Amino acid sequence: MAITAGMVKELREMTGAGMMDCKKALTATEGDMDKAVEFLREKGLATAQKKASRIAAEGICKVMVSDDDKTAVVVEVNAETDFVAKNEKFQAYVSEVAAQAMASDAADMEAFMAEKWLPDTTKTVQEALAGQVAVIGENMNIRRFEKVVEPEGFVSSYTHAGGKIGVLIDVVTDVVNDEIKDMARNLGMQVAAMKPQFTNRSEVSEEHIAHEKEILLAQIKNDPKESQKPEKVIQGMINGRINKELKEICLLDQVYVKAEDGKQSVQAYVDSVAKANGAKIAIKKFVRFETGEGMEKKNEDFAAEVAAQMNA
Repeated sequence: MAITAGMVKELREMTGAGMMDCKKALTATEGDMDKAVEFLREKGLATAQKKASRIAAEGICKVMVSDDDKTAVVVEVNAETDFVAKNEKFQAYVSEVAAQAMASDAADMEAFMAEKWLPDTTKTVQEALAGQVAVIGENMNIRRFEKVVEPEGFVSSYTHAGGKIGVLIDVVTDVVNDEIKDMARNLGMQVAAMKPQFTNRSEVSEEHIAHEKEILLAQIKNDPKESQKPEKVIQGMINGRINKELKEICLLDQVYVKAEDGKQSVQAYVDSVAKANGAKIAIKKFVRFETGEGMEKKNEDFAAEVAAQMNA
């Protein structure tokens, strides 16, 4: 397979590796981008675990919480341009989608789109979306939603950058007061800023850890100095690096961003709030939506587009 300059550029942007290293990786993996990332990681030339997310599509992540704080939803609705995303009509429509999700029992997007549209039950959610596309004049998409229900505590929400990021925090607690609600909001800010992948270590699969250990072992074997160390030392190094990674990807293991000493973990922060309020508090889960996450955005050169139309 021919390796193009565009492929090399994309891999470089994803991994931060040098251009020649990226070309070598793509050649060795016959142009398979994911395998090329793995190849670079094994050589110690990249830290990316997977293809980097690009904030591609415009739109809004909208959160909505019930009056009793027991139920909450976050939805992502996309549009083509940021101009439309800031439009009042679009924002009002997204609020209606969030209200629809609050009332919905749909298990997936297909079922959700087939539901009767609450503001006008003569239409389905899909038909109402088509109507909005006609009115606003841009392609739009209800991409995803997630509902969280917590009868033994409450659900907290946080929105960042006018809806670029929407977060829900599921809190199990026997005490609900302003201080504990503030704690949950702080965790929402933590999730928005630090992008954890898991709530705690118990959620991390054995397969994930085994895969990471394979990558780390390959990195060590490709290092002339480290590869000469005794097996026991190498295993200790691997376990140490795995532990460091888990502290980065698990919310409760992360360093709390507002910690005064710069060392307190999120779990320690939660425990301190629980102790101060005589409460039992557990963070069951979080949901984090980021607008356009994982979607590719068409990189358009307006001048080139106009020139192409003129030459057509």
